[in-house]
Amino acid sequence: METRVTSVVLALLVVAFISFRGAESRKARILDSFEYSAINCRAHSASLTDFGGVGDGKTSNTKAFKDAIDHLSQFSSDGGSQLFVPAGKWLTGSFSLTSHFTLYLHKDAVLLASQDMQEWPVMKPLPSYGRGRDAAAGRYSSLIFGTNLTDVTITGNNGTIDGQGAFWWQNFHKGKLKYTRPYLIEIMFSDTIQISNLTLLNSPSWNVHPVYSRDILVQGITIIAPITSPNTDGINPDSCTNTKIEDCYIISGDDCVAVKSGWDEYGIAFGMPTKQLVIRRLTCISPYSATIALGSEMSGGIEDVRAEDITAIHTESGVRIKTAVGRGGYVKDIYVKRMTMHTMKWVFWMTGNYGSHADKNYDPNALPLIQGINYRDMVADNVTMAARLEGIAGDPFKEICISNVTIGLAPKAKKVPWTCTEIEGMTSGVSPQPCDLLPDQGPEKITSCDFPPENIPIDLVQLKTCSLGMSYM
Repeated sequence: METRVTSVVLALLVVAFISFRGAESRKARILDSFEYSAINCRAHSASLTDFGGVGDGKTSNTKAFKDAIDHLSQFSSDGGSQLFVPAGKWLTGSFSLTSHFTLYLHKDAVLLASQDMQEWPVMKPLPSYGRGRDAAAGRYSSLIFGTNLTDVTITGNNGTIDGQGAFWWQNFHKGKLKYTRPYLIEIMFSDTIQISNLTLLNSPSWNVHPVYSRDILVQGITIIAPITSPNTDGINPDSCTNTKIEDCYIISGDDCVAVKSGWDEYGIAFGMPTKQLVIRRLTCISPYSATIALGSEMSGGIEDVRAEDITAIHTESGVRIKTAVGRGGYVKDIYVKRMTMHTMKWVFWMTGNYGSHADKNYDPNALPLIQGINYRDMVADNVTMAARLEGIAGDPFKEICISNVTIGLAPKAKKVPWTCTEIEGMTSGVSPQPCDLLPDQGPEKITSCDFPPENIPIDLVQLKTCSLGMSYM
Protein backbone atom coordinates (compact mmCIF):
# COMPACT_ATOMS: atom_id res chain seq x y z
CA MET A 1 0.00 0.00 0.00
CA GLU A 2 2.80 2.37 1.00
CA THR A 3 4.62 1.62 -2.25
CA ARG A 4 1.48 2.35 -4.29
CA VAL A 5 0.98 5.75 -2.52
CA THR A 6 4.62 6.64 -3.08
CA SER A 7 4.29 5.84 -6.80
CA VAL A 8 1.18 7.99 -7.11
CA VAL A 9 2.87 10.89 -5.35
CA LEU A 10 5.92 10.62 -7.62
CA ALA A 11 3.69 10.51 -10.72
CA LEU A 12 1.83 13.61 -9.57
CA LEU A 13 5.12 15.40 -8.95
CA VAL A 14 6.34 14.51 -12.45
CA VAL A 15 3.07 15.75 -13.99
CA ALA A 16 3.27 18.95 -11.96
CA PHE A 17 6.89 19.50 -12.97
CA ILE A 18 6.11 18.94 -16.67
CA SER A 19 3.11 21.28 -16.42
CA PHE A 20 5.24 23.92 -14.72
CA ARG A 21 7.95 23.62 -17.35
CA GLY A 22 5.34 23.86 -20.10
CA ALA A 23 3.80 26.94 -18.57
CA GLU A 24 7.26 28.43 -18.07
CA SER A 25 8.09 27.73 -21.71
CA ARG A 26 4.87 29.31 -22.88
CA LYS A 27 5.55 32.39 -20.76
CA ALA A 28 9.07 32.67 -22.17
CA ARG A 29 7.80 33.11 -25.72
CA ILE A 30 6.57 36.56 -26.62
CA LEU A 31 3.89 37.18 -29.19
CA ASP A 32 4.05 40.55 -30.90
CA SER A 33 2.31 42.03 -33.90
CA PHE A 34 2.88 45.39 -35.53
CA GLU A 35 1.67 47.45 -38.42
CA TYR A 36 3.88 49.95 -40.18
CA SER A 37 3.97 51.96 -43.39
CA ALA A 38 6.49 51.07 -46.05
CA ILE A 39 7.17 51.32 -49.75
CA ASN A 40 6.91 47.51 -49.93
CA CYS A 41 5.77 44.74 -47.57
CA ARG A 42 7.54 41.40 -47.03
CA ALA A 43 6.53 37.75 -47.27
CA HIS A 44 9.04 36.26 -44.80
CA SER A 45 9.97 37.24 -41.23
CA ALA A 46 12.51 36.33 -38.57
CA SER A 47 13.68 37.63 -35.21
CA LEU A 48 17.28 38.42 -34.32
CA THR A 49 16.90 35.98 -31.41
CA ASP A 50 16.40 33.16 -33.92
CA PHE A 51 20.06 33.60 -34.82
CA GLY A 52 21.52 33.80 -31.33
CA GLY A 53 20.94 37.48 -30.65
CA VAL A 54 21.24 38.51 -26.99
CA GLY A 55 19.85 41.88 -25.95
CA ASP A 56 21.77 42.39 -22.71
CA GLY A 57 23.84 45.38 -23.83
CA LYS A 58 27.06 43.39 -23.34
CA THR A 59 27.05 40.49 -25.79
CA SER A 60 28.15 41.27 -29.35
CA ASN A 61 25.40 40.66 -31.91
CA THR A 62 27.46 41.40 -35.01
CA LYS A 63 27.49 37.73 -36.00
CA ALA A 64 23.77 37.36 -35.22
CA PHE A 65 22.93 40.25 -37.57
CA LYS A 66 25.19 38.84 -40.29
CA ASP A 67 23.77 35.33 -39.97
CA ALA A 68 20.18 36.59 -39.94
CA ILE A 69 20.60 38.78 -43.01
CA ASP A 70 22.57 36.09 -44.87
CA HIS A 71 19.72 33.66 -44.22
CA LEU A 72 16.97 36.12 -45.19
CA SER A 73 18.73 37.16 -48.39
CA GLN A 74 17.51 33.89 -49.98
CA PHE A 75 14.01 35.41 -50.04
CA SER A 76 14.93 38.52 -52.02
CA SER A 77 13.29 37.05 -55.12
CA ASP A 78 10.48 35.40 -53.17
CA GLY A 79 8.51 38.27 -51.66
CA GLY A 80 11.35 39.73 -49.62
CA SER A 81 12.01 39.46 -45.89
CA GLN A 82 11.98 41.42 -42.65
CA LEU A 83 14.21 41.10 -39.59
CA PHE A 84 12.65 41.99 -36.25
CA VAL A 85 14.80 43.40 -33.43
CA PRO A 86 12.92 42.88 -30.13
CA ALA A 87 13.04 45.03 -27.00
CA GLY A 88 16.50 45.00 -25.47
CA LYS A 89 19.95 46.51 -25.86
CA TRP A 90 21.69 44.95 -28.84
CA LEU A 91 25.43 45.64 -28.97
CA THR A 92 26.78 45.34 -32.51
CA GLY A 93 29.49 46.36 -34.90
CA SER A 94 28.95 47.20 -38.55
CA PHE A 95 26.66 44.95 -40.58
CA SER A 96 25.38 45.00 -44.17
CA LEU A 97 21.84 44.76 -45.50
CA THR A 98 20.39 42.88 -48.46
CA SER A 99 17.83 43.74 -51.16
CA HIS A 100 14.03 43.50 -50.75
CA PHE A 101 14.58 43.67 -47.01
CA THR A 102 13.17 45.46 -43.96
CA LEU A 103 14.98 45.98 -40.65
CA TYR A 104 12.33 46.68 -37.99
CA LEU A 105 13.18 47.90 -34.47
CA HIS A 106 10.74 47.40 -31.58
CA LYS A 107 9.94 50.64 -29.73
CA ASP A 108 12.08 49.45 -26.79
CA ALA A 109 14.91 48.12 -28.94
CA VAL A 110 18.26 49.91 -28.78
CA LEU A 111 21.09 49.13 -31.17
CA LEU A 112 24.34 49.99 -29.37
CA ALA A 113 27.35 50.64 -31.59
CA SER A 114 30.32 48.54 -30.51
CA GLN A 115 33.47 50.22 -29.25
CA ASP A 116 35.60 47.28 -30.34
CA MET A 117 37.54 48.57 -33.36
CA GLN A 118 37.78 45.02 -34.72
CA GLU A 119 34.04 45.12 -35.43
CA TRP A 120 34.39 48.03 -37.88
CA PRO A 121 35.75 47.01 -41.31
CA VAL A 122 37.79 49.63 -43.18
CA MET A 123 36.61 50.68 -46.64
CA LYS A 124 38.13 52.67 -49.46
CA PRO A 125 37.36 56.41 -49.63
CA LEU A 126 34.30 57.43 -51.60
CA PRO A 127 35.34 57.92 -55.27
CA SER A 128 33.79 61.42 -55.41
CA TYR A 129 35.85 62.48 -52.37
CA GLY A 130 39.23 60.89 -53.08
CA ARG A 131 40.06 60.62 -49.40
CA GLY A 132 38.41 60.27 -46.02
CA ARG A 133 36.94 63.30 -44.31
CA ASP A 134 38.89 62.79 -41.07
CA ALA A 135 42.07 61.30 -42.54
CA ALA A 136 43.62 60.77 -45.95
CA ALA A 137 43.24 57.00 -45.74
CA GLY A 138 40.00 55.01 -45.90
CA ARG A 139 36.97 55.04 -43.66
CA TYR A 140 35.25 52.74 -41.21
CA SER A 141 32.12 51.06 -42.53
CA SER A 142 28.89 52.54 -41.17
CA LEU A 143 26.98 50.80 -38.42
CA ILE A 144 24.16 49.91 -40.84
CA PHE A 145 25.57 49.67 -44.35
CA GLY A 146 24.39 48.64 -47.80
CA THR A 147 25.66 48.90 -51.35
CA ASN A 148 24.20 47.96 -54.74
CA LEU A 149 20.81 47.26 -53.20
CA THR A 150 17.22 47.78 -54.23
CA ASP A 151 14.12 48.08 -52.07
CA VAL A 152 15.44 48.45 -48.51
CA THR A 153 13.53 49.74 -45.47
CA ILE A 154 15.04 50.61 -42.08
CA THR A 155 12.18 51.44 -39.71
CA GLY A 156 10.50 50.76 -36.40
CA ASN A 157 8.11 52.03 -33.81
CA ASN A 158 10.60 54.75 -32.89
CA GLY A 159 13.27 52.25 -31.90
CA THR A 160 16.72 53.65 -31.12
CA ILE A 161 20.15 53.45 -32.71
CA ASP A 162 22.82 54.71 -30.30
CA GLY A 163 26.23 55.32 -31.85
CA GLN A 164 27.94 55.76 -28.45
CA GLY A 165 29.87 58.51 -30.17
CA ALA A 166 31.85 59.89 -27.23
CA PHE A 167 34.44 57.14 -27.75
CA TRP A 168 34.96 58.27 -31.35
CA TRP A 169 34.79 62.01 -30.64
CA GLN A 170 37.55 61.73 -28.02
CA ASN A 171 39.83 59.75 -30.33
CA PHE A 172 39.11 62.19 -33.16
CA HIS A 173 40.04 65.21 -31.02
CA LYS A 174 43.21 63.45 -29.84
CA GLY A 175 44.22 62.66 -33.43
CA LYS A 176 44.27 58.93 -32.75
CA LEU A 177 42.13 57.79 -35.70
CA LYS A 178 43.83 56.48 -38.85
CA TYR A 179 40.52 56.36 -40.72
CA THR A 180 37.35 58.42 -41.02
CA ARG A 181 34.75 57.77 -38.32
CA PRO A 182 31.75 55.61 -39.21
CA TYR A 183 28.25 56.95 -39.86
CA LEU A 184 25.15 55.40 -38.34
CA ILE A 185 23.41 54.59 -41.64
CA GLU A 186 24.95 54.66 -45.11
CA ILE A 187 23.36 53.28 -48.26
CA MET A 188 25.27 53.62 -51.53
CA PHE A 189 24.71 52.77 -55.22
CA SER A 190 21.14 51.77 -54.35
CA ASP A 191 17.52 52.63 -55.09
CA THR A 192 14.10 52.56 -53.41
CA ILE A 193 15.32 53.27 -49.88
CA GLN A 194 13.18 54.11 -46.84
CA ILE A 195 14.56 55.22 -43.46
CA SER A 196 11.74 56.08 -41.07
CA ASN A 197 10.38 56.25 -37.53
CA LEU A 198 13.64 55.88 -35.63
CA THR A 199 15.63 57.77 -33.00
CA LEU A 200 19.33 58.18 -33.72
CA LEU A 201 21.62 59.16 -30.84
CA ASN A 202 25.27 60.15 -30.55
CA SER A 203 26.55 59.21 -33.97
CA PRO A 204 30.35 58.99 -34.28
CA SER A 205 30.03 61.35 -37.28
CA TRP A 206 27.25 61.86 -39.86
CA ASN A 207 23.94 60.19 -39.00
CA VAL A 208 22.19 59.33 -42.29
CA HIS A 209 24.17 59.26 -45.55
CA PRO A 210 22.48 58.08 -48.75
CA VAL A 211 25.09 58.37 -51.49
CA TYR A 212 25.09 57.58 -55.26
CA SER A 213 21.46 56.49 -54.84
CA ARG A 214 17.95 57.39 -55.97
CA ASP A 215 14.30 57.16 -54.89
CA ILE A 216 14.89 57.76 -51.19
CA LEU A 217 12.43 58.51 -48.37
CA VAL A 218 13.67 59.73 -44.97
CA GLN A 219 10.68 60.30 -42.72
CA GLY A 220 9.90 60.69 -39.02
CA ILE A 221 13.50 60.58 -37.82
CA THR A 222 14.66 62.09 -34.52
CA ILE A 223 18.40 62.80 -34.36
CA ILE A 224 20.09 63.94 -31.16
CA ALA A 225 23.76 64.61 -30.47
CA PRO A 226 25.55 67.13 -28.21
CA ILE A 227 25.72 70.54 -29.88
CA THR A 228 29.52 70.48 -29.52
CA SER A 229 29.99 66.99 -31.00
CA PRO A 230 32.22 67.04 -34.12
CA ASN A 231 30.67 66.57 -37.58
CA THR A 232 27.44 64.98 -36.36
CA ASP A 233 25.48 66.14 -39.40
CA GLY A 234 21.87 64.97 -39.40
CA ILE A 235 20.89 63.88 -42.92
CA ASN A 236 23.32 64.20 -45.85
CA PRO A 237 21.94 63.32 -49.29
CA ASP A 238 25.05 63.01 -51.43
CA SER A 239 24.97 62.59 -55.23
CA CYS A 240 21.37 61.39 -54.94
CA THR A 241 18.29 61.83 -57.14
CA ASN A 242 14.62 61.94 -56.14
CA THR A 243 14.87 62.21 -52.35
CA LYS A 244 12.27 63.27 -49.78
CA ILE A 245 13.13 64.28 -46.21
CA GLU A 246 10.14 65.12 -44.05
CA ASP A 247 8.89 65.32 -40.46
CA CYS A 248 12.35 65.13 -38.88
CA TYR A 249 13.61 66.68 -35.63
CA ILE A 250 17.36 67.22 -35.33
CA ILE A 251 19.68 68.52 -32.61
CA SER A 252 23.31 68.21 -33.68
CA GLY A 253 26.83 69.55 -33.60
CA ASP A 254 26.82 70.27 -37.33
CA ASP A 255 24.40 70.97 -40.19
CA CYS A 256 20.97 69.44 -39.69
CA VAL A 257 20.68 68.70 -43.41
CA ALA A 258 23.77 68.97 -45.62
CA VAL A 259 23.34 68.49 -49.35
CA LYS A 260 26.50 67.24 -51.07
CA SER A 261 27.89 65.86 -54.35
CA GLY A 262 31.64 65.30 -54.14
CA TRP A 263 34.83 67.19 -53.36
CA ASP A 264 36.97 69.24 -55.75
CA GLU A 265 38.59 67.36 -58.68
CA TYR A 266 37.21 64.02 -57.45
CA GLY A 267 33.63 65.25 -57.44
CA ILE A 268 34.07 66.94 -60.81
CA ALA A 269 35.43 63.71 -62.34
CA PHE A 270 32.73 61.53 -60.77
CA GLY A 271 30.09 63.96 -62.01
CA MET A 272 27.00 62.79 -60.12
CA PRO A 273 24.78 65.66 -58.89
CA THR A 274 22.21 65.77 -56.14
CA LYS A 275 18.89 66.78 -57.67
CA GLN A 276 15.15 66.49 -57.12
CA LEU A 277 15.35 66.90 -53.35
CA VAL A 278 12.42 68.00 -51.20
CA ILE A 279 12.69 68.84 -47.48
CA ARG A 280 9.51 69.41 -45.47
CA ARG A 281 8.60 70.02 -41.85
CA LEU A 282 12.13 69.93 -40.52
CA THR A 283 12.91 71.24 -37.03
CA CYS A 284 16.57 72.02 -36.35
CA ILE A 285 18.65 73.09 -33.35
CA SER A 286 22.34 73.56 -34.13
CA PRO A 287 23.99 76.63 -32.56
CA TYR A 288 27.23 76.28 -34.54
CA SER A 289 25.95 75.24 -37.97
CA ALA A 290 23.18 75.50 -40.54
CA THR A 291 19.62 74.31 -40.71
CA ILE A 292 20.12 73.45 -44.39
CA ALA A 293 23.58 73.60 -45.96
CA LEU A 294 24.34 73.25 -49.64
CA GLY A 295 27.96 72.09 -49.88
CA SER A 296 30.72 72.59 -49.26
CA GLU A 297 31.36 69.36 -51.16
CA MET A 298 29.21 70.25 -54.19
CA SER A 299 31.58 69.60 -57.09
CA GLY A 300 29.21 67.19 -58.84
CA GLY A 301 26.44 69.79 -58.77
CA ILE A 302 23.31 70.48 -56.71
CA GLU A 303 20.03 71.45 -58.37
CA ASP A 304 16.27 71.47 -57.87
CA VAL A 305 16.18 71.54 -54.07
CA ARG A 306 12.86 72.51 -52.46
CA ALA A 307 12.44 73.18 -48.75
CA GLU A 308 9.23 74.27 -47.06
CA ASP A 309 7.75 74.57 -43.58
CA ILE A 310 11.11 74.63 -41.82
CA THR A 311 11.69 75.63 -38.18
CA ALA A 312 15.11 76.64 -36.85
CA ILE A 313 15.76 77.40 -33.17
CA HIS A 314 19.04 78.68 -31.74
CA THR A 315 20.88 77.79 -34.94
CA GLU A 316 23.81 79.57 -36.55
CA SER A 317 22.21 80.05 -39.98
CA GLY A 318 18.96 79.28 -41.75
CA VAL A 319 20.20 78.41 -45.24
CA ARG A 320 23.90 78.33 -46.06
CA ILE A 321 25.66 77.84 -49.38
CA LYS A 322 29.29 76.77 -48.95
CA THR A 323 31.74 76.66 -51.85
CA ALA A 324 35.18 77.86 -52.99
CA VAL A 325 37.53 78.30 -55.91
CA GLY A 326 38.50 74.80 -57.01
CA ARG A 327 35.12 73.25 -56.26
CA GLY A 328 33.69 73.65 -59.76
CA GLY A 329 30.18 72.24 -60.03
CA TYR A 330 27.06 74.28 -59.38
CA VAL A 331 24.29 75.10 -56.93
CA LYS A 332 21.22 76.20 -58.87
CA ASP A 333 17.43 76.20 -58.78
CA ILE A 334 17.10 76.29 -55.00
CA TYR A 335 13.69 77.11 -53.50
CA VAL A 336 12.91 77.71 -49.81
CA LYS A 337 9.60 78.99 -48.41
CA ARG A 338 7.70 79.21 -45.13
CA MET A 339 10.67 79.14 -42.80
CA THR A 340 10.43 80.26 -39.16
CA MET A 341 13.59 81.07 -37.21
CA HIS A 342 14.23 81.96 -33.56
CA THR A 343 17.59 83.17 -32.19
CA MET A 344 19.92 83.01 -35.16
CA LYS A 345 23.35 84.38 -36.00
CA TRP A 346 22.51 84.70 -39.70
CA VAL A 347 19.33 84.02 -41.65
CA PHE A 348 21.08 83.80 -45.04
CA TRP A 349 24.73 82.92 -45.47
CA MET A 350 26.61 82.30 -48.71
CA THR A 351 30.33 81.59 -48.56
CA GLY A 352 32.55 81.64 -51.65
CA ASN A 353 35.82 81.15 -49.76
CA TYR A 354 35.07 78.05 -47.71
CA GLY A 355 38.44 76.41 -48.46
CA SER A 356 39.00 72.92 -47.00
CA HIS A 357 40.31 71.12 -50.10
CA ALA A 358 40.74 67.38 -50.56
CA ASP A 359 44.38 67.89 -51.53
CA LYS A 360 46.63 70.34 -53.39
CA ASN A 361 45.66 69.00 -56.81
CA TYR A 362 42.41 70.92 -57.16
CA ASP A 363 42.01 73.08 -60.25
CA PRO A 364 42.17 76.80 -59.34
CA ASN A 365 40.27 77.56 -62.54
CA ALA A 366 37.32 75.38 -61.50
CA LEU A 367 34.84 78.05 -60.42
CA PRO A 368 31.41 77.09 -59.05
CA LEU A 369 28.17 78.35 -60.61
CA ILE A 370 25.74 79.65 -57.98
CA GLN A 371 22.49 80.70 -59.64
CA GLY A 372 18.75 80.76 -59.15
CA ILE A 373 18.53 80.94 -55.34
CA ASN A 374 14.97 81.67 -54.17
CA TYR A 375 13.84 82.47 -50.61
CA ARG A 376 10.32 83.61 -49.70
CA ASP A 377 7.72 83.83 -46.93
CA MET A 378 10.04 83.77 -43.92
CA VAL A 379 9.97 85.17 -40.39
CA ALA A 380 12.88 85.37 -37.96
CA ASP A 381 13.42 86.96 -34.56
CA ASN A 382 16.36 87.64 -32.23
CA VAL A 383 18.80 87.63 -35.16
CA THR A 384 22.36 88.93 -34.91
CA MET A 385 22.75 89.64 -38.63
CA ALA A 386 20.25 89.29 -41.47
CA ALA A 387 22.63 88.06 -44.14
CA ARG A 388 26.25 87.52 -45.04
CA LEU A 389 26.47 86.96 -48.79
CA GLU A 390 29.97 86.58 -50.20
CA GLY A 391 30.45 85.50 -53.82
CA ILE A 392 33.74 85.01 -55.64
CA ALA A 393 35.60 87.81 -57.39
CA GLY A 394 34.95 87.42 -61.11
CA ASP A 395 32.39 84.71 -60.39
CA PRO A 396 29.40 86.43 -58.74
CA PHE A 397 26.48 84.47 -57.31
CA LYS A 398 23.55 85.29 -59.60
CA GLU A 399 19.75 85.40 -59.68
CA ILE A 400 19.25 85.64 -55.94
CA CYS A 401 15.60 86.32 -55.15
CA ILE A 402 14.31 87.09 -51.63
CA SER A 403 10.68 88.13 -51.03
CA ASN A 404 8.25 88.56 -48.14
CA VAL A 405 10.85 88.11 -45.40
CA THR A 406 10.71 89.81 -42.00
CA ILE A 407 13.79 89.61 -39.78
CA GLY A 408 13.64 90.90 -36.21
CA LEU A 409 17.09 91.86 -34.99
CA ALA A 410 18.46 91.03 -31.56
CA PRO A 411 19.15 93.81 -29.03
CA LYS A 412 22.89 93.42 -29.65
CA ALA A 413 22.66 92.89 -33.40
CA LYS A 414 25.33 94.04 -35.83
CA LYS A 415 24.99 97.68 -36.85
CA VAL A 416 25.01 96.71 -40.55
CA PRO A 417 22.46 93.86 -40.93
CA TRP A 418 23.45 92.91 -44.50
CA THR A 419 26.92 92.42 -45.99
CA CYS A 420 27.06 91.63 -49.70
CA THR A 421 29.95 91.17 -52.13
CA GLU A 422 30.01 89.65 -55.61
CA ILE A 423 26.30 88.86 -55.77
CA GLU A 424 23.42 89.80 -58.07
CA GLY A 425 19.67 89.63 -57.53
CA MET A 426 16.52 91.31 -56.27
CA THR A 427 14.25 91.57 -53.24
CA SER A 428 10.66 92.54 -52.47
CA GLY A 429 9.04 93.10 -49.11
CA VAL A 430 12.18 92.35 -47.09
CA SER A 431 12.96 93.90 -43.70
CA PRO A 432 15.43 95.19 -42.65
CA GLN A 433 16.33 96.83 -45.93
CA PRO A 434 18.74 94.64 -47.95
CA CYS A 435 22.07 95.71 -49.40
CA ASP A 436 22.28 97.72 -52.62
CA LEU A 437 23.25 94.61 -54.63
CA LEU A 438 19.76 93.23 -53.91
CA PRO A 439 17.54 96.17 -54.81
CA ASP A 440 13.91 96.23 -53.71
CA GLN A 441 11.59 95.81 -56.70
CA GLY A 442 8.52 97.08 -54.88
CA PRO A 443 5.43 95.38 -53.39
CA GLU A 444 4.16 94.16 -56.75
CA LYS A 445 7.08 91.67 -56.79
CA ILE A 446 6.35 90.22 -53.35
CA THR A 447 5.11 86.97 -54.89
CA SER A 448 8.34 86.55 -56.82
CA CYS A 449 10.86 83.82 -56.04
CA ASP A 450 8.49 81.19 -57.38
CA PHE A 451 8.32 77.74 -55.85
CA PRO A 452 7.80 74.92 -58.40
CA PRO A 453 4.16 73.74 -58.36
CA GLU A 454 4.79 70.23 -59.64
CA ASN A 455 5.80 67.30 -57.44
CA ILE A 456 8.99 65.33 -57.78
CA PRO A 457 8.49 61.59 -58.43
CA ILE A 458 9.09 60.45 -54.82
CA ASP A 459 6.07 62.53 -53.77
CA LEU A 460 3.85 60.27 -55.86
CA VAL A 461 4.89 57.06 -54.06
CA GLN A 462 2.04 55.60 -51.98
CA LEU A 463 3.12 53.78 -48.82
CA LYS A 464 1.54 50.42 -48.00
CA THR A 465 0.34 49.22 -44.60
CA CYS A 466 2.53 46.24 -43.71
CA SER A 467 2.22 43.80 -40.81
CA LEU A 468 4.74 41.94 -38.73
CA GLY A 469 3.68 39.10 -36.43
CA MET A 470 6.41 37.51 -34.33
CA SER A 471 6.72 34.75 -31.75
CA TYR A 472 10.15 34.87 -30.16
CA MET A 473 12.06 34.09 -26.98
